[in-house]
Amino acid sequence: MSVGPPSPVETSMLNLMALMLAFTFGMALTKFETRRRGIVDETNAIESAILRCQLFPDSIQPVLKSDMARYIDARIAFNEAGANKLKIRQALDQTLQGYSTIWNRLAGFSRNPATQYPTTQMLPAMSSAISIATTREAERMAKVPPLILLVLLVLVLTSSFVIGYNPTGAKRSKIFTIGFALMTTITIYLILELERPWSGLLNVKSTEQRISTLKKQL
Repeated sequence: MSVGPPSPVETSMLNLMALMLAFTFGMALTKFETRRRGIVDETNAIESAILRCQLFPDSIQPVLKSDMARYIDARIAFNEAGANKLKIRQALDQTLQGYSTIWNRLAGFSRNPATQYPTTQMLPAMSSAISIATTREAERMAKVPPLILLVLLVLVLTSSFVIGYNPTGAKRSKIFTIGFALMTTITIYLILELERPWSGLLNVKSTEQRISTLKKQL
């Protein structure tokens, strides 16, 4: 039997599937990059706060740096929690507690004319750090909507059926069939990998290590 050309229905189905794959992959990649960018921004904010600790008198710096060390430990615990909801909740509670301790201490320093200037310099950095921490938690929970993944799965299965079934009886090219199955599977796998950046082959662990290195500056 000769190899028949794709019918208009097959062509339309493949185009629709390709569009849906590209749309879902782009959404997953954007969310992955946003999560990675959030880690970098948080690291920069915490590092800025650490550097501004040096503006305080020598008698105050050890106390502030100790508070910052505990705050960094809480953020490291958040990074290492992965998808464990209990550990994530505990890390977020530790983060809020550490931030409150630092903020209350800075609020006290702001009333002292001798430490008023360095306090006004450090407050924006800490405010930025906690804001980014809150944003990161929201970004962690933001995923590709399950409905889109379900529609994608149904579309892929339907397209596979259409490709495999040919009412004309024309012989299919094995290269085309294997290539279609392989590339579709790889694309879906990458989408799922980007959806879980705390595990798997595609992850943000190397970026998260930047926060761990901040303790060396204390």
